[in-house]
Amino acid sequence: MLPPITINQLLVGRSRAFGPNGEPSAIDKHRVTGSLELGITGFVEDQQGDRRHHGGIDKAIHHYPADHYPLWRQEFPQIPAERFHIGGFGENLTSLGMTERNVCVGDIYRFGKAVIQVSQARQPCWKLNLRFGAAQMARCVQESGRTGWYYRVLETGKVATGDTLSLLERPHPNWSLAQLLHYLYIEPLNDHALAEIATLAVLPTSWRELAQRRLDTGEVEAWSRRLHTPSVDSGEGTKQ
Repeated sequence: MLPPITINQLLVGRSRAFGPNGEPSAIDKHRVTGSLELGITGFVEDQQGDRRHHGGIDKAIHHYPADHYPLWRQEFPQIPAERFHIGGFGENLTSLGMTERNVCVGDIYRFGKAVIQVSQARQPCWKLNLRFGAAQMARCVQESGRTGWYYRVLETGKVATGDTLSLLERPHPNWSLAQLLHYLYIEPLNDHALAEIATLAVLPTSWRELAQRRLDTGEVEAWSRRLHTPSVDSGEGTKQ
């Protein structure tokens, strides 16, 4: 079980035109000092550019481990190191000591005055390609398993930098996020794993339906629209 983990930074952002066709994004997050009010859909001060694919109850907070940044700098020496700064992946929370390998689906944490639950891993999209100036960045994040994850908010309240995440419950100790990502992307047609994923009630409905579709069809859904940056004036970015 994880010991209490200190949150090193809280970050929020405003939506602005970002994509090649002006697609909006609030991926540019900035550090906040003091306390923030955490509501059922996230920080009151935070925005999402594409509410169809970002934000909402099951994506209220995005957590990205600070542990991963040194690895990205090593693997992409051609990208200016300053791009790999805290907040680079559009996260709201960052810490050391929590990664996809020791965080499990459905984990419930006390966070300041709030209580939050791990709802799903992040599915990276093409906005990371633009963020880092690398055409295959989203795919590399997907293949690495260093995606970060989302929380839903079970109890609202104020939180602040320096507050700890203290594990209260771990209902699915056999389902680390790393394992979930493995069967999502690396071994995507493992029937036994898909059958389990389809019944994990703590996952959003969309994830369970995805697993069931793979079971029913024996096919993996296309990832290209999510991973590939849309062409100028293609209109693809607004449909993603």
